[in-house]
Amino acid sequence: MQPIVKLEHAKKSFGDNEVLKDISLTVNKGDVLAIIGPSGGGKSTLLRCLTLLETLDAGDLSYGDLEVTKTDASGKAVYGGKDVLKQARTKFGLVFQNFNLFPHYTVIKNVTDAPINVQKRDKAEALAAGRALLEKMGLAEKEDMVPCELSGGQQQRVAIARALAMNPDVLFFDEPTSALDPELTQDVLKVIRELAAEKMTMVIVTHEMNFARDVADYLIFMDGGVIVEQGRAEDVINNPQQERTRAFLSKYEEE
Repeated sequence: MQPIVKLEHAKKSFGDNEVLKDISLTVNKGDVLAIIGPSGGGKSTLLRCLTLLETLDAGDLSYGDLEVTKTDASGKAVYGGKDVLKQARTKFGLVFQNFNLFPHYTVIKNVTDAPINVQKRDKAEALAAGRALLEKMGLAEKEDMVPCELSGGQQQRVAIARALAMNPDVLFFDEPTSALDPELTQDVLKVIRELAAEKMTMVIVTHEMNFARDVADYLIFMDGGVIVEQGRAEDVINNPQQERTRAFLSKYEEE
């Protein structure tokens, strides 16, 4: 099986605070990986390292055949040159917690700007693809609005369409529903469920346990910068083997 993303022995510190301690993971084509765990456990830092928003101190990261970092003899992560990083950024899409849409762009411009200006795709083709994505997100009639005219859930669905417009190999989500109220959360989760059904490769940091169990193939529980437990999502959530995992999940059952 061809891994879409492979990370081996990743380490990351901020000053004296070791946030990632020897993390390894592999995501194969069509996999949905959920990452759960308490705040401060390293989940978002892991995602930021995978999407090149933070640099690893050590570790090997590759996207398919593209080697992004390699650990040298001294144990430090050495990144590929500008061309490698540029190529790596075409491999993934990232959906943030707070949407990060361009506030002064219309919905359709938010979705098509990068395909036209970064990927140099034909404008008419990019617009047609963008409109098809908005229709898929249930937002066909919103294309001329600007983000402030939309609900949070609609903005997040525009953000997903924008990420998909680049035709990435994998989509990363950083707690995509944590800024939304429960009703709007369901709309966004529905879109992600549909993408999972279409075999879109995804890595999702989430605190929605039922969603993680139902949609993810694999699940990683992180705490204190390490992977405490991992396995089939259903197995880890329904039958956790580690005491720390059990304690974490029991808090969700109480709510």
